[in-house]
Parts: sequence; C-alpha cells; structure tokens
Amino acid sequence: MDLRHLKPSREQDAPIYLQLYRRYREAIAAGKLRPGDRVPSVRSLASELNLARGTVEMAYQMLASEGYFVARGAAGTVVSPRLESLAEPGHAKVPLPPVHASPRPQALAGAALPFQLGLPALDAFPRKTWARLAGRKLRTLETAAMAYPDPAGYDPLRRAIATYLGISRGIACSHEQVFVTAGYRGALELVRHTLLQAGDLGWYEDPGYILARWFLERAGMRLQPVPVDEEGLNVSAGQRLAAHARFVVVTPTHQSPMGVALSLPRRLELLEWAGRRQAWIIEDDYDSEFRYHGRPLPALKSLDRDGRVLYTGTFSKVLFPGLRLAYLVVPASQAGKFSDVVNHLPGPGSILPQAMVADFMEQGYFARHLRKMRTLYVARRGYLVDALAQTMGERLHVQPQAGGIHVLAHLNARQSDKTLAAAAQAKGLPVQALSDWRLRKSSQGGLLMGFANFATAEEAVASVRRLKAALAKN
Repeated sequence: MDLRHLKPSREQDAPIYLQLYRRYREAIAAGKLRPGDRVPSVRSLASELNLARGTVEMAYQMLASEGYFVARGAAGTVVSPRLESLAEPGHAKVPLPPVHASPRPQALAGAALPFQLGLPALDAFPRKTWARLAGRKLRTLETAAMAYPDPAGYDPLRRAIATYLGISRGIACSHEQVFVTAGYRGALELVRHTLLQAGDLGWYEDPGYILARWFLERAGMRLQPVPVDEEGLNVSAGQRLAAHARFVVVTPTHQSPMGVALSLPRRLELLEWAGRRQAWIIEDDYDSEFRYHGRPLPALKSLDRDGRVLYTGTFSKVLFPGLRLAYLVVPASQAGKFSDVVNHLPGPGSILPQAMVADFMEQGYFARHLRKMRTLYVARRGYLVDALAQTMGERLHVQPQAGGIHVLAHLNARQSDKTLAAAAQAKGLPVQALSDWRLRKSSQGGLLMGFANFATAEEAVASVRRLKAALAKN
C-alpha cells in the first residue's frame, strides 16, 4: 500500500490522529489492507508522513482498541486476522465494525491529557519504592519466574488479593477462587469462555461502562439496556424488560458513569433475581477504593449466598494502567470449571509484574498508597469542580458524588453533548459525551471529565479555560 494515501490534511477540521485512523479503516474496507497484513511501525510511518510519533501512536491505539490492529511484539503490528476478507471480487462487502463516537485520545509517552478518563494520578505513584521492589525482585529471581507462568496467575499475588478483599471488601474467598487476568477485558473474556455463549442476553446499565459494552457486543452478546436512577440499576425495570436474561454487568459501588451507588434494597433484589433465574452477576468494582465520605461500601459479592456473583477488580485505576493486570473472583462452586478453561487462554503474562504487585501489597505499600490517594483525589476533584463553577457555571453543573476519579457535568441548556465533546477532542481535550455511554437516546446530556492528574488548582483553571474556548462556537 502506498503510504502517501494515508497522509492527513491539516486543512480539515478533524484532528490529524482521527484522519489517520479513518484512512486506515477505509483502506481495510477497500481491500487495500487485508487481514494479516503488517502495517508500518509508529516510528517509520511518522517519519514517512512527517508527523509526530504521538499522533501516529494515538491513531494506532484507537485501531487496536476497536479490533482492527493486533500488536505482535517484535513481529510488529498487523491487520487483525479476525476481520473477514473485505471487498474481494465477486463477494459482497462485509461491513466494518461501527465507528464509535467520541474517539478517546490516550495519554502518550507518559504524559496525561487534561480531563482524561480512567487514568490515576501518575505523578503521585511511588516510583522509588516500586523501582526498589523491582530491583530486589530481579536480583532474587526464582526459577519459577523463568518457567511457564500459571495461566491462573502468580500464586502469591492470588493469595494477597484474597487477603486484601477479605479485609477491605468483605469478600470471603480462597486464593483458588481468584484468577489474575490481563486487564478487565481479560476477566470478561474468561467469564465469556466459561459461562456464556454467543447470543446470550444480558442486562446492561444504561448509561453504562462503554468498554464493557463494546467487548460484549463484539463477543456476540445481546444487551438489554436497563435504566439507571438515583438508586443505581433499576432491577424491577430489568425484570420487566428481560426477565430471562443470562447475565448482568453492574457497577454497584460507584455506577459508571453516573457515580451513584446501588441501594441495599436493589442489591438484594438483584441477588434474589439471579438466584431464582440462575443468572450470573458480573460485578465491576473498578474504583471502589476511592470513596471520599465514610468507609468504602461493601461489595455486592459480600452479600452473595447463592454463588451467582463474579467479582472483578483492576490495578489500572489504583496503581497504573500499564500493568494490564486485573482479577476475577468466582464462586467456589465454579472454581474448578474456571481452572479448566483458563488453561486454554493466554493468561496474565509475565510473572515479574505480578510478583512486584504481590510484594507491594504484602509489604503494606498498597494500603498506604490508597490512603494517600483518597486524600489527594478529594483535593484534585475540588480543583476541577471549582474551576468549572467559576469559568463555566452558566453552561455546566457538576453532579455531586461520593467517590471515583471523574466528574459528570450536566448541561444547563439543551445542547448536543456529542457535538461539545467532539469540539473539545479536536483541541486535544478528551472530554467524553454521556450520550455515547447510552444504548437508548435521552435528553439528559452531560460531559465526563477526569480530574486525577490536575496537580494544582492553576492547572485545572487553565484546562477549563481551554475547554471553554473550544466550546465557544457551540
């Protein structure tokens, strides 16, 4: 393929990375790039097109996250072999996966973008402690760390997770019920292979976590949107809409993205429904550690008496996303089945990062880090909320919430949140539209913004002013 056809135009309104992303999609759709074809490295394409490496990397990340590209380490990046051959002579063109609105620019080269969602305070991570643990672990490398890793995860880390959950989340489990996975999607993949089949119907919080939705849709699941209100997932509505659903994905402690907690009556109602219908509850407890008023709420799993809850947690929000480590806690009755299935999946990868997290937890650094971050996030949330009130109070009002690392700002006037988010993203501000997190249309628009990496009030004010300028014509 002639790389010159990929060259974006600086005269177009769309950001360069988004133009490049679209050109690759068009090339795949037209058959100019075929499944398995290798694409240029970030470095070589940036040089060929005279672009910043960060711009090319951003486009590649989007293409990989949406299933077009697959990274193969030293072998380079290729067009996903899972895509059907497109535009062959005599064959009908196979439709590409949908372009999701509001592409999400990611932080590059260690720098966090203003308002970026899902990213913890990277500047506050205890790098020296981590480096010291890493050095010690490398010097005392065990023979076991050099052999094939256990696909269920490093045993000391599984034990540390089980202990931590028992103390902090009220979950009584053995380490045999804990499976370490390559990120949250790895946990969903393990559940899908073990308990679900393509075509199964499940409840999806509406609005709900957009990455879970994309994964489940690509896995062939049918999703029934169930409304969310001030008490969280409306379980009664779910039973009216799809009483025979096989599963539900729920964020009970801090609903994603609305920030509300699932009330105790709703929790009990959901557990009763799952027990009666033999349905599975996938509990995503993604940032329960960051609750700013009172103690963290108990996990839904701690109330599970019938063995219907599959509990997932991640180290991406509490340590850093680059670890790509999460975990899944399964009912004791299902541990054997999961152990069989995990042997046929890639597993969480190298033992070394798992061993470092285990040491970090066992030696008390993890609990200390969480205490520090709770205090820090209270201040940083205040920076953003105050800046929004002072600078954009006439357009936005922030919804109160008790935890998390993002805020939801509702619109004071009837405007398209998708249009506003697109305008912000065109200026390098990865604000997201609440509407993109919905399956059904709603008049309730809003903007989702991360605050964890605003180190000072001045940084927050400067970024909000940039946002105001980006939205000035909308």
